[in-house]
Amino acid sequence: MRDSKVIAEALLDWYDRHARALPWRAPPGTPAMDPYRVWLSEVMLQQTTVAAVKDYFHRFTARWPTVQALAAAEDAEVMAEWAGLGYYARARNLLACARAVAAAGGFPDTREGLAALPGIGPYTSAAIASIAFERPETVVDGNVERVVSRLFAVEEPLPRSKPRLTALAATLTPQRRPGDFAQAMMDLGATICTPRSPACAICPLITPCDARAKGIAADLPRKLPKAAKPERTGTVWIGRRGGMILTERRAEKGLLGGTLAFPSTGWDGSDLPPPGAGDWRGIGEVRHVFTHFSLTLRVELGDLAGNPARGAFVPLRQIDRAALPGLMRKVWDVALPHLAT
Repeated sequence: MRDSKVIAEALLDWYDRHARALPWRAPPGTPAMDPYRVWLSEVMLQQTTVAAVKDYFHRFTARWPTVQALAAAEDAEVMAEWAGLGYYARARNLLACARAVAAAGGFPDTREGLAALPGIGPYTSAAIASIAFERPETVVDGNVERVVSRLFAVEEPLPRSKPRLTALAATLTPQRRPGDFAQAMMDLGATICTPRSPACAICPLITPCDARAKGIAADLPRKLPKAAKPERTGTVWIGRRGGMILTERRAEKGLLGGTLAFPSTGWDGSDLPPPGAGDWRGIGEVRHVFTHFSLTLRVELGDLAGNPARGAFVPLRQIDRAALPGLMRKVWDVALPHLAT
């Protein structure tokens, strides 16, 4: 029978020597990190890579070093700082959660208390409780699912195998240093037990790994075939008047909610006319992939004479590309050469 204590000790010993140095982490074996930094990093890392998150994390913590400072921030400032990181509902939930925590005087230190906060689900609540408060909670992300599926040779494909993988991971979670153990599992999956060509020869869990013994480690976890993403189309309008460009703030809920954008239609379920009468002409198109669909967006440029039906004009020089969401950055890159002429 597999000895979970031996596995935990072997993994923690490996982590002590090979832990990734990340800006939101405490060194192995040291007191837990500030829950604000743990929470912020976990929200940012949802469906986003470590490499993409690092700069955002540095900027956020430099500008808002405490949860109280973030709670007092203007919504538009936070959305602008988040621009480009994607999944904008996270930014809205981030603010709602920061304000709830600030009003309560601090973060709750249990998984149940954390899960009651806006935007914190089962994974994030377990991660914060474990890493920030040393609670022996089981933390399961994609890296951990891969490690566990190979360790126990679970051949049932994802996502059907998720409950079983979580239950098996729970058998490994130690009472001692659970936060370090959770991060060690993630690091193992990210650096050694990788999706392709796992480095089994240097893995600290090579001996108890059933998939390695069966010669199927590289084949796991199995996954059900993904359905093809539906295709959507739409139009975005770059309205110009003198040295001014028409922009709008998108509705708080929905795709790209709360972000700065250019008026558009079609791709998000809307059916809107152009934002004003103008000599609209096509200047290109952009392609963008969302989680659930792929998009082709036609970019049109026009000079507007009267007041627009929606949006507001801002000086071209004041449009900060970095404050735009990824889709609108692509639109701006298509439009800008035409605006300079």
